[in-house]
Amino acid sequence: MEKKAELTGILPVIPTPFNEDMSIDKASIKKVTSFCIESGASALVFPGVASEYDFLSSAERLELLEAIYEVNQGKLPIICGGGKGSAEEIGENILKSEKFGVHAVMVLIPKQFKEDIEGATNFMKTVSKIAPNVDVILQNAPFPIGAGLDPESICEIAKAVKQIKYVKEETLPSGNKITNLIKNAPSHLIGVIGGGGARYVIDEMNRGTVAAMPAAEITDLHVAMWNAHKSGDIALARTIYKDTLPLLIIQAVYRMRLTKYVLTLRGVFKNSVVKAPLPELDAQDKEELKYQLESLSKYLKTATTV
Repeated sequence: MEKKAELTGILPVIPTPFNEDMSIDKASIKKVTSFCIESGASALVFPGVASEYDFLSSAERLELLEAIYEVNQGKLPIICGGGKGSAEEIGENILKSEKFGVHAVMVLIPKQFKEDIEGATNFMKTVSKIAPNVDVILQNAPFPIGAGLDPESICEIAKAVKQIKYVKEETLPSGNKITNLIKNAPSHLIGVIGGGGARYVIDEMNRGTVAAMPAAEITDLHVAMWNAHKSGDIALARTIYKDTLPLLIIQAVYRMRLTKYVLTLRGVFKNSVVKAPLPELDAQDKEELKYQLESLSKYLKTATTV
């Protein structure tokens, strides 16, 4: 079997666009896929938590994944999120996605395993046994989104499940956890991926993460930051990072709604409709976001329609 290329760089999580009637918007997901590819992403992630997968049916997930696959045409690796549910349901989701040539799957350790390492290990074993032909990214998200496990527990699970090739670490503070994971990881673990909306990405890179998995609205900017850091221009990477923080601080509150609103400003989405129960943006919020996006325009590779 041909060895897979290792994941590295910026791996944006593609948000789910909805029409005003709450149906999925396939035209817009194709547009945001093209946006991420043109922005220099190293892989495409769908569905993740930021894709609102809690609010998608299995059929909708597959329909959107197929649309991404059609646009991508093999240009970038596709990382498929396993979604929610039991280990058996997630395993079945993964099996159904394999026809779209997924490079790896991302599986979140559910919150019910917060104090149950044996249960979490068995959960991952079951998923891996059902879908044995794909590499796994173990997503460790903070409680109550996920189980928020400590590095020792994550390493224990990874040692028991050889299909786990990466860990996406999102519990806070993430820095020391990433250092611990890299130091104590089993030999088959390729690397640790940063999350948390890229709000801590410079520290994560300094500690040795192989990739970052932010939201998609400023993919081109995140690629510029990543490339600057990897080329040794740490000063430029830090400057770009500092310039992003006002936007990302707002994103921490409004999450997918902000992602979608910024994508509308950039001419990628038609609206910022979300199904997740998130705060609304008022007129002042929207003016601030326009200002923040304009202040970042010198870094942006693709068009903005502010």
